[in-house]
Amino acid sequence: MKLSVIGCGYLGAVHAAAMASIGHEVIGFDVDHAKIERLAAGEAPFYEPGFNDLLRESLASGNLRFTTDPAALAGSTVHFIAVGTPQREDSDGADLRFVDAAVTGLLPHLAPGDLVVGKSTVPVGTAQRLADMVTPTGAMLAWNPEFLREGFAVQDTLQPDRIVYGTAVRDGAEVEILDAVYATALKGGVPRLVTDYATAELVKVAANAFLATKISFINAMSEIADATGADVTELADAIGHDVRIGRRFLNAGVGFGGGCLPKDIRAFAARGEELGHGRALRFLREVDEINLRQRTRLVELVEEALGGSVAGRRIAILGLAFKPNSDDTRDSPALDVATRLHGLGADVVSYDPEAVGTARRARPHLVFAESLEEAVAKAEVTVVVTEWDEFRELSPDAIASAVAEKKVIDGRNCLDPERWRAAGWTYRGLGRR
Repeated sequence: MKLSVIGCGYLGAVHAAAMASIGHEVIGFDVDHAKIERLAAGEAPFYEPGFNDLLRESLASGNLRFTTDPAALAGSTVHFIAVGTPQREDSDGADLRFVDAAVTGLLPHLAPGDLVVGKSTVPVGTAQRLADMVTPTGAMLAWNPEFLREGFAVQDTLQPDRIVYGTAVRDGAEVEILDAVYATALKGGVPRLVTDYATAELVKVAANAFLATKISFINAMSEIADATGADVTELADAIGHDVRIGRRFLNAGVGFGGGCLPKDIRAFAARGEELGHGRALRFLREVDEINLRQRTRLVELVEEALGGSVAGRRIAILGLAFKPNSDDTRDSPALDVATRLHGLGADVVSYDPEAVGTARRARPHLVFAESLEEAVAKAEVTVVVTEWDEFRELSPDAIASAVAEKKVIDGRNCLDPERWRAAGWTYRGLGRR
């Protein structure tokens, strides 16, 4: 099939390359000339495991090309909208300017029978409004939310755990067309759910709200564990055996970040207020507050480890991306902690296996190291804030001679406390003995 993908950021670029890899003829469109030039040259503008190879293979096959010319969208049967929906500057709501612009720009190039497919995360009610814009052209609109995890985006696109279609008519032509797009995954047994626009829009934000709530719950328990001497990791193991709860996403630490969960739960709560049902989602405000409080707690642990003040003290920050296997520093707890400590007068040196470049562009006033060894040199406290394997597997003996003091603060509860203490280090986690 001939597909277009409008918006070639993280979501769109991966989706375009993945669809091309299974045999579709795909054109990726974006207004950012520099981004399109890099993608067309086979260079990923972001770090994502497996994506570089997928991109180059899809380009080499001839199934994938990129453009900044909107006229090139004409002739595609299916048009995916994959632009960003960041938080608005004046409120917690989602900024839909890019979605609206993508659809408006596409309208002149639509033909009767074409299908416009929304993949962006939007407030409930958006799809119907966009459908009212699209249907006069004779084209159709469906909503097909994405569920990508950064670090696993290629796998999640090619082998998703479910595919959701939101359509105006549940047995209409939209379903048949999308079934053809996703034929490979459907033949592989991936569950498919067909629903209305509103439910499809809610699926993504509801899933993110649930995951965020689960993470903030265990982080709240870590505060109680610190106050009582309990161990939050053992607590999570115990309650995670309950099949109604499960162990995944019950890892206490400095909290969640990135370009999805924080802004999505805020936009969801804001949308609830717009609908006159803000009380139903009021708990999301507390979820957000707990999450942000974890960053403050980590800074306080660093201050405590250094006798109450960090001014002039050398601190090594290990991790800058909001999660491992990514270079994404959007709303990153790690970068936030580094920034806060710097603001308190600390001599902060930060390192990340992939995100130093991204972090340097976002916070050029901070000091960054090109290696772990450089970061920990003469450090009076070492703080792990992103759980990269390089840090999880780090031997405490390997850096003992480089640091000024053998103090480690585990902001992700990803280290073995007994191993580090046995090596002579003072270990502190969040809610851990």
